[in-house]
Amino acid sequence: MKNRGGEQLSRSVISQKWALFLCLGSFCAGLLFTNRIWIIPEAKGVARTTAFEAERLKLVSEGCDPKLNSIKRVPKEIFKEVSKTQHAIKTLDKTISSLEMELAAAKAAQESILSGAPTSENNKDSTGRRKYLMVIGINTAFSSRKRRDSVRATWMPQGEKRRALESEKGIVVRFVIGHSATLGGILDRAIEAEDQKHGDIMRLDHVEGYLELSAKTKAYFATAVSLWDAEYYVKVDDDVHVNIATLGETLARHRRKPRVYIGCMKSGPVLSQRGVRYHEPEFWKFGDNGNKYFRHATGQLYAISKDLATYISVNKHVLHKFANEDVSLGSWFIGLDVQHIDDRRLCCGTHPDCEWKAQAGNICVASFDWSCSGICRSVDRIKEVHRRCGEGEDAVWKAAF
Repeated sequence: MKNRGGEQLSRSVISQKWALFLCLGSFCAGLLFTNRIWIIPEAKGVARTTAFEAERLKLVSEGCDPKLNSIKRVPKEIFKEVSKTQHAIKTLDKTISSLEMELAAAKAAQESILSGAPTSENNKDSTGRRKYLMVIGINTAFSSRKRRDSVRATWMPQGEKRRALESEKGIVVRFVIGHSATLGGILDRAIEAEDQKHGDIMRLDHVEGYLELSAKTKAYFATAVSLWDAEYYVKVDDDVHVNIATLGETLARHRRKPRVYIGCMKSGPVLSQRGVRYHEPEFWKFGDNGNKYFRHATGQLYAISKDLATYISVNKHVLHKFANEDVSLGSWFIGLDVQHIDDRRLCCGTHPDCEWKAQAGNICVASFDWSCSGICRSVDRIKEVHRRCGEGEDAVWKAAF
């Protein structure tokens, strides 16, 4: 009985020890299992922020991160370099443009010498060409003989006076006309006879026609640049009255300005209706119906400086022609660094408008009637306009340009 009791006691003690170990093992296993199961999953793409990274973010938000400051300085330096490069490119473009114009002028000078263009010993440049203040080209047509005679009888000097105007004042005045569709026909022979009598007509390599005025304008400037080395080139219609001295003084005030485009600047409506006067076949290029043209000088009289006339001569084959020649001229200067000068004295009305302005000491350069786009019935009225609006016969000889 004693032995049995001892065995039962030892078994009981052993069982208690194993029970204690099992309890401790189960507790540890439970802790391990609980930590693995209840770990909070991190959102995809969202990284944990450590204490170091949190401090870094705080510095960045306050603008104190040294690396961020170094990054900000780099674009400024790059922009400075880009700006310098752009400036250098613009300067190079202007230099190339100037060289092209000088080359064209030299070529024109050579052609002028070879063709025997009029020269003088005074006021010559390095190439030996006579320097002129301005060339005035009077746009005319085969049917306008009476208009030409009325201009000769009023504001355009004739004979020795016209030659003295060129040699003493550096002002060339010519009627400008091309040739007929039948070259050498009766119309061309009549113009040749008229030129032999007066010597004041400049012929163009151009077929005359009202719808070809834009092409005629290009031909005029290209031909004038090749014949005369002038500071300005003027285009005027043959039904407009001009005060030559006032025109010369007006242009002389802008001598130091490069690429000058002078006239009465306007912006009329683009006419899309067929059959109306000044209809624009390419109206769709100017936007929606009701749009206006860009600013350009009215076609009765305008003047451009030598470099612009040379530009037209050099690029005449690629300059686009619109239906209206004044619009075409204005379009050729879009995109160029040109100074548009709006001078309302270049588009005065006839009397009494021109008289009032003359009495106020503001003599008009040109006078015409807006309703007729020139002097209405100019052949009959230009003498009266000249008497009332003219600057005086001696004004051009007393003027110092």
